[in-house]
Amino acid sequence: MSEPIIQIRNVTKRFGKVAAVDNVSLDIAAGEFFVLLGPSGCGKTTLLRMIAGFEVPTEGQIIIDGQDMSRVPPNKRPVNMVFQSYAVFPHMSVADNVAYGLKIAGVGRAERDERVREALALVSLNGFEDRKPDQMSGGQRQRVALARSLVMRPKVLLLDEPLSALDAKLRAQMQFELSDLQDQIGITFVTVTHDQDEALSMASRIAVINKGEVAQLATPSDLYEYPANRFVADFVGSVNIFEGKLILDEPDKAAVDCPGLGKVYLNHGVTGPHGADVWVALRPEKIYLHVPGEGKAVQAAAKDAPEGHNFARGKIKGMSYLGDITLFEIILDSGAMIRVSRPNLSRHDQEDFTWDDRVSMHWRADSPVVLLG
Repeated sequence: MSEPIIQIRNVTKRFGKVAAVDNVSLDIAAGEFFVLLGPSGCGKTTLLRMIAGFEVPTEGQIIIDGQDMSRVPPNKRPVNMVFQSYAVFPHMSVADNVAYGLKIAGVGRAERDERVREALALVSLNGFEDRKPDQMSGGQRQRVALARSLVMRPKVLLLDEPLSALDAKLRAQMQFELSDLQDQIGITFVTVTHDQDEALSMASRIAVINKGEVAQLATPSDLYEYPANRFVADFVGSVNIFEGKLILDEPDKAAVDCPGLGKVYLNHGVTGPHGADVWVALRPEKIYLHVPGEGKAVQAAAKDAPEGHNFARGKIKGMSYLGDITLFEIILDSGAMIRVSRPNLSRHDQEDFTWDDRVSMHWRADSPVVLLG
């Protein structure tokens, strides 16, 4: 990782007796797309506002580009912020909105016009200079807000829930556009969101925030595949979680006895005490469905797990067809419920399953994650 442009050192923010941010330390690298992810009220927006200078830490230190920000007001920091509401001026044209910060800073007309043209080109709004915000779509207004921030040439761009006001299809499109824009201009983006899909699709690294603390800091793939604790496993993506006891733990293998799921075998150790109470997390897309009675699940599980491990049986009690995948809710023979997602790869040559069908399941030994209590 390159040198950090933002260093957050033991930062706490209290409102009365409540610690909205509690002793957080983070380094954010120059040129990184960094996401603060968490549920409403977890402290992520408060942390972003402290970086911007709109809130003052109760304790700790924030350093941006090598300078302590303790006594630096928001307008003197090398950052710019895109607000959740975009905050574009409705009575001004697009060009005047984008030029506003430059005008306040005393930048001359010729340079101002040139920088506005550059910023609008970056966000693909060439030719929109004379339009008013009410003549534009939500996605276009968001681009105006982005251009207005980028025209100031900040070293860090802060974005507070930048896509929350957009519909689902436009939000998915803008995720790619924001990621491409950040890659093109190369400055640091720090974004706040509660939307896990948004975070996973855009970020180079994600800090999951829970109750004012960093629950886990990781790349999107590591966060999803190797959650550090139950909160992260539950919050990021869909997951099945079963309680169990650790009955085997060696450097290259482990096993957990889960009353609800059965015996679970892993092809790596988990460094937990023998007999410890643990949780097993298993993503729905990691589970394979089979027609029962043919031994397919047992045979498939036996390829990388001992006999009697990594398979289960049950009955389909719910289905949801979503086009690219079908989601199943299955009541296991133990009485526990498990969710399975299955890609709809073909219209004709996949096994069909429907309500109340008996099914068998298996999963690979590298699919489960053991979460220590």
